[in-house]
Amino acid sequence: MEISNGIEKIIKRIDWLLVFFVIPIILGGLFTMKSFTPQEDMINFFDKQIIWIILSFIIFFVFSFIDFRFLRRTDVLVTLFLVFCILLIILLVIGNIIKGAQSWFSFGVFSFQPADVMKLVLILILSKYFSRRHVEIRNIKHIFISGFYAFVPFVLVLIQPDFGSAIVIFLIWFGMVLVSGISKTHLFFVLLAGAIIFASLWVFAFAPYQKARVVSFLDPLADIHNSGYNASQSIIAVGSGQILGKNLGFGTQSRLKFLPEPQTDFIFAAYAEEWGFVGSSFILLLFGLVIWRILHSASLGVSNFEMLFGIGIAIFFMSHILINIGMNLGLMPITGIPLPFMSYGGSHLVTEFAGLGILMNMRKYARSAHRDDMKNEFLGI
Repeated sequence: MEISNGIEKIIKRIDWLLVFFVIPIILGGLFTMKSFTPQEDMINFFDKQIIWIILSFIIFFVFSFIDFRFLRRTDVLVTLFLVFCILLIILLVIGNIIKGAQSWFSFGVFSFQPADVMKLVLILILSKYFSRRHVEIRNIKHIFISGFYAFVPFVLVLIQPDFGSAIVIFLIWFGMVLVSGISKTHLFFVLLAGAIIFASLWVFAFAPYQKARVVSFLDPLADIHNSGYNASQSIIAVGSGQILGKNLGFGTQSRLKFLPEPQTDFIFAAYAEEWGFVGSSFILLLFGLVIWRILHSASLGVSNFEMLFGIGIAIFFMSHILINIGMNLGLMPITGIPLPFMSYGGSHLVTEFAGLGILMNMRKYARSAHRDDMKNEFLGI
């Protein structure tokens, strides 16, 4: 009887449709790594990624059954926030430099990137902050106070420099501000003031070499032989896939090493070369379905905290997806952001499944009878 009750709880707790949509995305990344990785390097990508995937699923299911209601406590969230801010500061002193960014703690075969978990902590603390101030949320001070929570990790990550994670941190804050009920007029004037400050710095303060770096960051294709090389090779790989792709294992850009970092930053380009427009569209559809299931779980939230957390997780995934695929298509700056579930690496993969596990746990306390009332309260209807 106890075993059957446990199985029934598992079935009800987990959104199995979400899991069903995630698995093909993971397999797409694995097959791509398997196809272009030379035999002598295979342990570094394909086999190691399988280990990270197994560990991530274990964390997903374990987190689904931990009672995370303690995360509603302000002291717990502030402590988590301070701990990871301190880790980001320590990172600037003793962290390992990889690809020009001091973003990793290295423990031999295992590396840890605090910025990944910091994004999850930021979602939690913003969910708590906005959920407690629903009645007075239109006060402009909440833009600045919530902005402070995002500004501190934003700066600490930016000076590593990890531009990609800094952009995601900003997008998490901006997206959650938009759905929190804060006055859009106040937000517009704050953003306008920021734009004016940047424009003033551009005209009166930035040196020519600093302007050149900004232009190169925003438009990498302006110099395809140097800063724009990665972007140009990625576009070539995506385009060469045409409609149906070159088939598994026949992607010349990745196999011949013209495409840089095909297992991480440019795995979408490597995948698109082998599977073509049809395969790429299928992956994009799956990502869309994953976001739909996350938002569905958010709509089941028993309070604004759970709803805001689910929306924050959706923004987290959408930011990574849009930035990574955008830079693979030459539409976004090259920032080194991984593609969820597909890119090689354990730090981001564990964080993604940990966030989804917490979201699944929150489904336990969903009260469908009050769901419409909570939606109306959240949306201000």
